[in-house]
This record gives sequence, structure tokens and C-alpha cells, in this order.
Amino acid sequence: MNTTGNVATQHYAFLVSEAQFDESFAKIIERQQPYWADPYRRRPNEVNRIGDGRLVYFEDPSGHFLEIRTRPSRV
Repeated sequence: MNTTGNVATQHYAFLVSEAQFDESFAKIIERQQPYWADPYRRRPNEVNRIGDGRLVYFEDPSGHFLEIRTRPSRV
């Protein structure tokens, strides 16, 4: 997207299968991207294990905060 103004960073979460998580996480590791187990970035290089699921946060090249998770969040 071309814009003359600033674009605010966003948070995007993706619910993925276990296989998709493994494939995506392997790419994060391969690219040596920083990742976190929490949205506050207090637990670097960790995968959050919530119940029987997993989740991880990382940034895309534009600075947006992405999340992949294998179980829906509970509200």
C-alpha cells in the first residue's frame, strides 16, 4: 500500500492447525525472527502453551504484531 501518512501498527491473530503452527513456527526460526510467548514481549524466545494449545507472537516486516495459535482464545 502506498500512503503519504503513517500507518498505525495492528495486531492480527490467526487460528491454525497443529501442522500449520509447526510449519509457520519453523519459518520464524529459520528466518531468525524474534518471537514472544506473550503480547507484552516479556517472554522472548518462548512458545506459550495454553491448555492443550500453543501460541506465539512475532512482527511482520511492516511492524504489525502477528499471533498464531492452535486454540481459540477464551473470553
